Amino acid sequence: MTLHENEIPVDQPLVRTLLKAQCPDWADLPLSPAGAGTDNVMYRLGDNLLVRLPRTPDTARSIRKQLDWLPRLAPLLSRPVPAPVHAGTPTGGFPLIWSVYRWIDGDQTGPDTVRDWGAFGADLAAAVRELHGTDLMGATRTGDLSWYRGGSLRECDQWIGRSLADCRTNLGTELDVDTLERLWRAALVLPEPSAPHVWLHGDLKPTNLLARDGKLHALIDFGCLSVGSPDAEHSTVWDLPGPARESYWDALGLDDATWHRARAWATAVGVAGISYYWDTYPAFVAECRARLRAILADAAEH
Repeated sequence: MTLHENEIPVDQPLVRTLLKAQCPDWADLPLSPAGAGTDNVMYRLGDNLLVRLPRTPDTARSIRKQLDWLPRLAPLLSRPVPAPVHAGTPTGGFPLIWSVYRWIDGDQTGPDTVRDWGAFGADLAAAVRELHGTDLMGATRTGDLSWYRGGSLRECDQWIGRSLADCRTNLGTELDVDTLERLWRAALVLPEPSAPHVWLHGDLKPTNLLARDGKLHALIDFGCLSVGSPDAEHSTVWDLPGPARESYWDALGLDDATWHRARAWATAVGVAGISYYWDTYPAFVAECRARLRAILADAAEH
């Protein structure tokens, strides 16, 4: 499935070729598809390894920062995070860097894998508090660590406005886009966040949260790792059921302004996803629709 104009196709024979050339000790291990997101294609290698290949040159940059920073962050975090064990180099057949990680056992977060959503929200809040409290180790909001979600909502207004217009065209009356735009614009006039910059995972949606025994177990896919203001980190709680969202809010003690900015970030990512992936990635568009419905329902209740 090709999602981007500059995407480099990946298949199992290509991965096997890369392994034979660069990781001969692993080249004959069983290899099977392990999912694909908007930025990477993944294959499970044997029982204990995961191969991640970026879809585009832009997303290849995210692999480099993960290879650099995850080994330093992992010892400081209580929950498992991806551990890189090989940095793949570009070849003629695949001209981008790629990587191999230790496999982390766990289930994708969802109604079949989480027992208590309130407890899950509190656990997620604890994981976020720990990450945000981790020493920056000299990292600053520059270069690949300046992901837009750690910055200002106002800097995104122009392209989010275009995305809202696309949603009106694509969705018709399915969603109340006028209310979504009102929530977005109300957040733009709030004071800019004053909290100090922290480490941000950047994309803590359910597919990047692994559950085990009904509880939060691991945080995966740090492709959006950055340094910045924490508001956007909270946006993905609208992908979780209400009890998780409420316990998350309570556990972190977030004020109303932070919550409204987080909701605006959730709106932004949802409408941008629908706009960009409308013709190419229906499953992701469905995730974005569900997020926007949750935002509208939550706004109606509060």
